Amino acid sequence: MHTADDAGHELKDLKLGQKIKELRDKYRLTTQDLAARTGLDKELLANMESGAVIPPVATLLKLAKAFHVGLAYFFEDEPLGVKISLTRKTDRKRLERRPHHMSGEVTYVYETLENKKPDKHMEPFLVEFPAMATEDMVFVSHEGEEFVYLMEGRLEFRTPDRVEILEPGDSIYFDSEVSHSFRCVGEGTAKAVVVVWSRP
Repeated sequence: MHTADDAGHELKDLKLGQKIKELRDKYRLTTQDLAARTGLDKELLANMESGAVIPPVATLLKLAKAFHVGLAYFFEDEPLGVKISLTRKTDRKRLERRPHHMSGEVTYVYETLENKKPDKHMEPFLVEFPAMATEDMVFVSHEGEEFVYLMEGRLEFRTPDRVEILEPGDSIYFDSEVSHSFRCVGEGTAKAVVVVWSRP
């Protein structure tokens, strides 16, 4: 069972801010350059590099695209050029919103289901969606496509003009450039396998 302290140690071990800075230095980009390339706020980027803010998946996808790396780059310990990658349950990295997150960020808890193959085209996650009021939902969009298979709970999928309720065993596939959000309907959390594909 993961605790908040465990999650904190795992986040620290990932050194996300350091990896972002190393990539920025490699491409000889200023923070302003990277902001222009990704559409992310300059101050947010600086806070991510310093470790003050933990970027959600949608933000990491934008950074991966800008740096021409797979999302796995941010989760792996060492880059490995592998054709077959086995991830044990104990190898998974768990990320969740921490108290120092900025307001307006997605509050999902997600675990990487593969974090060794840096050049893959699909990014699989195990995601927990909390219950929340409709007005608290945060909408995101990013390049690519997304597949969600609901394992537990009831999950609401919402876009500006569509609402769907998923029951366990249901799945949904959508263009993730469409502004979208999820929330658990009912008490507790909903749990799903989520696969994100980013266009090369």
